[in-house]
Amino acid sequence: MKFLPISFLILALATAAALAYDPSPLQDICVATSDMESGGLNTLGISMVRIDFAPGGLNPPHTHPRGTEVLVVVEGTLLVGFVTSNQLNNTLFTKVLYKGDVFVFPIGLIHFQLNIGNTYALAFSGLSSQNPGVITIANAVFGAKPPISADVLTKAFQVDKKVVDYLRAQFWYDNN
Repeated sequence: MKFLPISFLILALATAAALAYDPSPLQDICVATSDMESGGLNTLGISMVRIDFAPGGLNPPHTHPRGTEVLVVVEGTLLVGFVTSNQLNNTLFTKVLYKGDVFVFPIGLIHFQLNIGNTYALAFSGLSSQNPGVITIANAVFGAKPPISADVLTKAFQVDKKVVDYLRAQFWYDNN
């Protein structure tokens, strides 16, 4: 009997974690329509994106906090990779992908894609959420408004304040 309250606590925490994900889709099907505002993959619990890369083009390190991503290379050669979480020693996994190759980026992990070929590259990504979110790491850290304290950034990155000022002065753009 003395373990019963602990069991209820564990069950409550597990339920709270399960509720942190996207809710179930509101309907089972998505009827095709010419209205771009209401059409597409909405309500199916997935999303999709086409990514065109110029030679040397980069989709910079970013994360999708609410969705796993599967990338399919249609043309070109991409270097892709992701970094595991702190609990797994921030291990970097990379792979060079060619036409027809597929790669999976686990939910919430920082990842990137770089065109290492001399031609344009084309890829499609499917994400396991209709709203996977995106956080571009450099933009979030060095382009925050209001800015993150320089004291915090110099200590976090173990660099001089001049380096932080230099990085903040770069053109940080919204790549959504």
